[in-house]
Amino acid sequence: MHLPIAPSPAAARLPSHRSMLPLDLEDLTGLGLALALGLLIGIQRGWALRDGAPGSRFAGVRTFGLLGLAGGIAGALHGNAEGLATVLLAASAALVVIGYWRATQRSSSISGTSAMVGLLTMACGFLAGGGNYAMASAASGVMVLVLAMRNQLHGWVRAIDEAEMQAIARFALIALVVLPLLPDTRFGPYLAWHPRQLWLVVVLVCGFSFAGYIAARKLGASRGLLATAAAGSVVSSTAVTASMAEKLRDEAGDPRVVNAAIALASAVMFARVMVLTGALAGYVLPLMALWAVPGLLVSLGGAGWLVHRSRHAGGIQDNAVALRNPFALGPALLLMLLVMVLTAAARWVQERWGDAGLATVLALSGMMDVDSAIITMGNLPPGSLAPATGALVLMPPVLLNTAIKAGTAIGIAGWRKGWPGAAVLLASLGASLATLPLLL
Repeated sequence: MHLPIAPSPAAARLPSHRSMLPLDLEDLTGLGLALALGLLIGIQRGWALRDGAPGSRFAGVRTFGLLGLAGGIAGALHGNAEGLATVLLAASAALVVIGYWRATQRSSSISGTSAMVGLLTMACGFLAGGGNYAMASAASGVMVLVLAMRNQLHGWVRAIDEAEMQAIARFALIALVVLPLLPDTRFGPYLAWHPRQLWLVVVLVCGFSFAGYIAARKLGASRGLLATAAAGSVVSSTAVTASMAEKLRDEAGDPRVVNAAIALASAVMFARVMVLTGALAGYVLPLMALWAVPGLLVSLGGAGWLVHRSRHAGGIQDNAVALRNPFALGPALLLMLLVMVLTAAARWVQERWGDAGLATVLALSGMMDVDSAIITMGNLPPGSLAPATGALVLMPPVLLNTAIKAGTAIGIAGWRKGWPGAAVLLASLGASLATLPLLL
């Protein structure tokens, strides 16, 4: 009879290499992805520095591939051999730092891009080796894209003037600093005010304004009225329509293209309303799109038809819509105050007269400002309005605004000059009204 022999205490303390470093298909996949991502990044760096003198490059394709693989091995080992993984990462990072130091000694121009990319390549490899394939691939792809856009990014920086730089800094302050710090709770009468959502109004309005300014500045007068009209309509399609009608009246450019700009401004208005609704009152968007999308498509089709008919679209490039300040904080704050008043009033009306009174208040406020009605709806508690009711509440102010713009075009420019643009607006209004039975 053979008795089992118990292992000695010292032998029991010794780790089994087979259990400490298991290897399976998932590990091999992670290592392969880490190496592939490193090679991808290395190809971009090699191409970007292809004209450099021999020996001047910090690292080449093979080095970046090996950095990615080193990170992948560390990621695979981290769960079972954390000390070994840490040593491997620290040694690889030290080599990157030493290589960067040596490169700065040989050249008077200092650039930390390649060294930083080397460290990030190891990080992406670590993620891949640890099984975070999607994050590793996404981070590597974004890094390669940013590296490949070097000339474009430098060109954009050179083109920014002082006012635009200040606008970027202020927008970053209100969107990235103030917004996350605001409490995510309700306060005020009827608990109607939500600080973070209210400040989101300011962020969205300033963002729309700044995006329109940049688009108009980038594409503006050199591309004609269409680009500037579309950009200006991000802020106010009514103002753009009035400006275009004045150009028609003064015969400043091809009337077909100017009328196309009026139609395009209306299309942008439909798109802006849907984007704002999706961001703040998403439950209304599916039904709202039933009537907004037909109006958008008809407006776009009319604009395209008018542009197609024009033979001199390139001859009016000097006429541009006047652009407002790239960072208009004042109007955004006024809109936020209006939304606060309307939200409190809407909660009071709902308490006294129910959903019918609430829908009436929102519809009437939308006649004055469509955006304020949308934002007020987004600040209401969930379930305050049915989606169909919300879509019907927003429909009249948007379509009334379209009819007013058609009348503005004819009233300022005259029937003979303004009827093509007005006809497109009225056709888009009719297309939206045709979907009313679906909502009812």
